[in-house]
Amino acid sequence: MRVLITGANGFVGKNLQVRLRELGDVEIDCFVNGDSIAALEEKVEHADFIFHLAGVNRPRNESEFETGNFELTRSLCCAIEKARRRPGVIYTSSAQAELDNAYGNSKLAAECALLDLQTRTGTPVQIYRLPNIFGKWCRPNYNSAVATFCYNISHDLPIQVNNRDTILSLLYIDDLVSTMISAMRSGTFTEVGPVYQIALGTLVDHLYAFKESRNNLTMEAVGGGLMRALYSSYISYFEPSQFAYPLVQHADARGSFVEMLKTKDAGQFSFFTAHPGVTRGGHYHHSKTEKFLVLKGQARFRFRHILTDATYELSTSDAMPEVVETIPGWSHDITNTGSDQMIVMLWANEVFDRQNPDTVASKV
Repeated sequence: MRVLITGANGFVGKNLQVRLRELGDVEIDCFVNGDSIAALEEKVEHADFIFHLAGVNRPRNESEFETGNFELTRSLCCAIEKARRRPGVIYTSSAQAELDNAYGNSKLAAECALLDLQTRTGTPVQIYRLPNIFGKWCRPNYNSAVATFCYNISHDLPIQVNNRDTILSLLYIDDLVSTMISAMRSGTFTEVGPVYQIALGTLVDHLYAFKESRNNLTMEAVGGGLMRALYSSYISYFEPSQFAYPLVQHADARGSFVEMLKTKDAGQFSFFTAHPGVTRGGHYHHSKTEKFLVLKGQARFRFRHILTDATYELSTSDAMPEVVETIPGWSHDITNTGSDQMIVMLWANEVFDRQNPDTVASKV
């Protein structure tokens, strides 16, 4: 399948190109700023499908809206009409097409040109009136508040928020591209989404929380939805020098302990080391639970029920990965039974609270 992308070097175009290449059965042709109308006509002649992404949204003067949005689209329509085939077309318009301003009017005129082409020639046309789009490779300090805030906050630059209560409608780039590819494959209109609603002040608070997470180790709930998309977007603006950050290591004669990550709803992750023969633990919890995984070395776990004094013992090692879980009401400890340093990964279902640690010393 041969696909033509106009505006291929833009934010959406870059992401779309990458995803189309991953399909393995798509040949991509690009029309970019500076290419001639003659070149456009030649590319259209060989296209099976067209993603019309090219447009102008930040011109030096308003007349460029007409040229870059409507006139280019009209030229595309003429090229399609001259071609021997009728490629499907997806056009990325804007929600501002509903507004009476120079930009909105130019996008509306482009829509009308494509719909007229569809009526006259039967060319399949799908039009998406898009809200604010965000995600990796979106240009900061241009026309996306999310991109600007992500870039500036991650680079310790100031931001300006005029009204924290302003509601933004946001569409994540991966969701948009998935929708477009699905529509191309099926040949039927696919509703774009999800479109997220968020107050500007809340957005900024989340981004600053992402930034602070490297200091307090507490991560927002970024496993899905808008928060997943925001966090992915935020870190995409990191410089390579920001890819890693240090952790605090607490060391004593037994070994070391390092907290890696804390969450607000799924506990915390850490790891510790122990020298040969060293025993760690010797306490019980009322509600807290933990999962241990020996990453290196050999370990013996011992348990004692604090009411019945019933005991249990088990051994594990890195040779046979096995999760050992602590049980409320059972005192427990872990001993390095190997000849080398032991390294153990630890997950606790709650973040450690020094004021209420739920950790009571009790020998096994």
